[in-house]
Amino acid sequence: MHEHRSLTDKIFLVIKGICMGAANKVPGVSGGIVAFVGGFYEEFIYSLQKINIKAFKLLFNGRFKSFYRYCNGPFLSLLLFGMLVSYFSVSKVLDYFLEQKELYVWSAFFGMILGSIYYIGKDFSHWKKKTLFAAVIGLAIGIAISFLSPAKENDNLLFIFFCGMISVSGMALPGLSGSFILILLGNYVLLLVDSVNALYDTFSEILLGDFSFTDNTERIHTLKILVVFTLGSATGLVSLSHILSYVLKHFKHVTTAVILGFITGSLGVVWPWKKAIFKTTESGDLVFDTNGKEIITNYERFWPTITSTETWWALFFVILGISILLLLDWYGKNRKTTV
Repeated sequence: MHEHRSLTDKIFLVIKGICMGAANKVPGVSGGIVAFVGGFYEEFIYSLQKINIKAFKLLFNGRFKSFYRYCNGPFLSLLLFGMLVSYFSVSKVLDYFLEQKELYVWSAFFGMILGSIYYIGKDFSHWKKKTLFAAVIGLAIGIAISFLSPAKENDNLLFIFFCGMISVSGMALPGLSGSFILILLGNYVLLLVDSVNALYDTFSEILLGDFSFTDNTERIHTLKILVVFTLGSATGLVSLSHILSYVLKHFKHVTTAVILGFITGSLGVVWPWKKAIFKTTESGDLVFDTNGKEIITNYERFWPTITSTETWWALFFVILGISILLLLDWYGKNRKTTV
């Protein structure tokens, strides 16, 4: 744990939080990869593990400073602040580019994940039968998840709580995309589009002194869904961090091998050359979300046409994605030598 951080470290931690938040929003990309590559994954997991019975005792006894210090508050609050900033800014920009230049966004992410595999794997020299087997298992699970078909939307509150617990795994497990899991569970639009929009609209109305939403049963139901989803996410993150901190402490090499295999297997999810499959009614009409956007249920992947200029631009963005990770690696090495 880092007790004293310089101002530069604090700024970088907020930036890492912004990157984590942006990554969590995109189906196929995991916030956990950002934590792993950013070199703060273990601190993130161990800090979350500190949210336990002892922490709650400190909180209920009014010992807020002790609680804040015990939970590594300075670290978690800066990271969380970055994620919140991302949610209302960077992710909006990301949404725009995903709509306008989808191929290039996916290409950059594909390159970044390729770079992540190199970044995590370059210093891993513990290849034995056990770790190779673990990597193959991770690879198989990653590939299997890439090609699963999504379920139908379900607004049952118990299921929403379960969605929260599962979707947050993308923050704790590098390579597992929480938003992609939500697509597979059929609730991506309901939980990451409709409920967030409902919250945004409600805040806007409250600021204008308009409380008419209290009579809107559909809005209240959507807000209730968001509250249950948030509770499920918090529960999932804390409980998963306890399991992961134990696993990291006792089976570090095997865990790293599984993560490497899993990230490699999940490359299929972020394959840039794909055609969206839209949700349709029984009569074949397109289904739209509350923003008037077509709802994507899955993707049909294909090989790019080498003669196309678009393909070469996409390859440029793949290289750009890899370069970002190589720059991070270079920055990390230089920082160690100057500290």
